[in-house]
Amino acid sequence: MTKSELIQRIAEANPHLTQRDSERVVATIFDEITEALAEGRRVELRGFGAFSVKDREPREGRNPRTGETVHVDAKRVPFFKTGKQLRERLNGDEAEADA
Repeated sequence: MTKSELIQRIAEANPHLTQRDSERVVATIFDEITEALAEGRRVELRGFGAFSVKDREPREGRNPRTGETVHVDAKRVPFFKTGKQLRERLNGDEAEADA
């Protein structure tokens, strides 16, 4: 599902919202999650999952084209851990996920 498909589905499920309102809602949610992660905070959407930031240490990597060893700097990367209800739903345990 793309961002525009998500906006469309929200607009269809909420006839009182215009397409523009749905776009604003989605943009605001993404902006808030992004801002929290940029500040190093964790974002938990209970039952769905949690977004956080992990620090990656510097390391030696390999250029796949040439095979040459290259230095990869330390960096922060986004991380997502699924929530219990989402995991159960994905694994066909819908009865437990609804509990």
